[in-house]
Amino acid sequence: MPSETLDGLKVAILIEDGFEQVEMEEPRKALNQAGAKTSIVSPKHQRVRAWKFTEWGEEFPVDVPLNQAKAEDFDALLLPGGVINPDALRIEPTAVAFAKAFFDASKPVASICHGPWTIIETGAARGRRMTSWPSLRTDLKNAGADWVDQDAVVDRGLVTSRKPDDIPTAFNKEMIKLFAEARGRRHAA
Repeated sequence: MPSETLDGLKVAILIEDGFEQVEMEEPRKALNQAGAKTSIVSPKHQRVRAWKFTEWGEEFPVDVPLNQAKAEDFDALLLPGGVINPDALRIEPTAVAFAKAFFDASKPVASICHGPWTIIETGAARGRRMTSWPSLRTDLKNAGADWVDQDAVVDRGLVTSRKPDDIPTAFNKEMIKLFAEARGRRHAA
């Protein structure tokens, strides 16, 4: 992991039942190790259940129910994938508004795999260079994004990645670097 410190950075992890467990756990671990304070935000009020590749995974406690969450209380957003999770979030107006508030405030966002489905709904994909799980390529192009097949892509405060294999090699590194830059700007202000 890079030497960047995220001490004091508050990161919301927006998830619904069916998020890919490794796509939440591994980035969260990297963020916490770098000094960030991560919080699970969910439409669920108590616990949210992961998907683990081909079957249901573990349950995790919800730190902040979505109906009580405010984007202004956080410095950055993590949007894990999995198919079920972002498909549910993108039709939840409160979830879309929460994610959109990060883009509107120019706060950094990290998203992996199918997570960009939620970004499409915010309107923030338009004009951005992005990557995702390959099946989202047409969705992202139709939303006005420039889709590329790379392990991690950073464009104007957004880092996207394709799949779990990219997490240790590229996604975590680029996410921490992006979030550290935002932390530096916040402390300079």
